[in-house]
Amino acid sequence: MITKEKKSQQIAELNERFSKSKAVVLTEYKGLTVAEIAELRRSLKEVGAEYKVFKNTLSSIAAKGTPAEPAQDMFVGPIGLAFGFDDPIAAAKKVLEYSGKNEKFRVKSGVIDGRLFSADEIKTISKLPPKPVLLGMLAGVMQAPAAKLAGALNATLSQFAYAMEALKNKKSS
Repeated sequence: MITKEKKSQQIAELNERFSKSKAVVLTEYKGLTVAEIAELRRSLKEVGAEYKVFKNTLSSIAAKGTPAEPAQDMFVGPIGLAFGFDDPIAAAKKVLEYSGKNEKFRVKSGVIDGRLFSADEIKTISKLPPKPVLLGMLAGVMQAPAAKLAGALNATLSQFAYAMEALKNKKSS
């Protein structure tokens, strides 16, 4: 039996994890062996994420007042939590990659930046490129109209210069 003091410590630890993580993916892990969970934990560690299992009541209490609060009603049954601290998309990718390899393991839902997503939405999000790539794509999209305008102005000025040169040559001949 866990003492009240131990429960309070676990709630504080969980609350801190919920607050610091950019993504929390809720999974069902029923039937996994200790070795399989250890393999999942190793793969998540590669991307700055971790996998933990806590009592659902403690998870629900700890989620209050954190970005993971929308997931409070999802803590039912055997739930494991994948916390993505660095890149939320990378954590979701690793969890989904593992669920593809192991049919006993499945994604239930997830919270990214305080918003609850279904398992299907998490799957879609995991297909996105990493954040730096997305920001680069956005910068390219924003820069394209300015580059086109500069090109058009440059072409117009070049044509004007050629026309002036032709006019000068015509008058001098």
